[in-house]
Amino acid sequence: MTRTSAARRGASTTASAKASRSPYAIDVRLLGRRAGAMRTESRTVPAPTGLGDEVVGVPPGEPVALDLRLESVTEGVLVSGTVRASVHGECARCLDPVTSPLSVEVQELFAWPASVTDETTAEDEVHRIQGEHVDLEPVIRDAVVLALPWTPVCRDDCRGLCPDCGGRLDDLPADHTHETLDPRWAALQRLVPPQPDNSTDRGE
Repeated sequence: MTRTSAARRGASTTASAKASRSPYAIDVRLLGRRAGAMRTESRTVPAPTGLGDEVVGVPPGEPVALDLRLESVTEGVLVSGTVRASVHGECARCLDPVTSPLSVEVQELFAWPASVTDETTAEDEVHRIQGEHVDLEPVIRDAVVLALPWTPVCRDDCRGLCPDCGGRLDDLPADHTHETLDPRWAALQRLVPPQPDNSTDRGE
């Protein structure tokens, strides 16, 4: 065995051990390598960090439901199914908290070591089977992040905030307005001296 081969095998063993401890790792030994074999997998796992940002996303530890189908194909294991989670964020119009369900479909091929696909594709072009496990976390992370709304809203017809007082327009009267003084007149008004109070002279 060459030094390079030994290094690759050592790295693969380390990655496999790490993947097998992840709640997103699925053991493929029961599936076997006979093309056409299939089994289903359903589990609920905690959301990892990085499923979104401070505006919208799935908070770390939030339950993520996986309903998956694993199929053995010539080059590896094809994983497909549905990922469900609750998305939390902030309304882009009124800044109120927003919570909504998210359901996204996933489908990804995990290549067997030394398969044609494994040998002919770059490291970042296809996912690999690490030892006897497939690690679904990168696949689910990509699918969820791409499905997040760009501008979450609490309601499609949310009117947002009043630009003058910051109140929620949906909570304010329909005729809610603010008097706006032309800045040109405001500058002139500052030149006018205040008028004396003549109420005493009038006997008031």
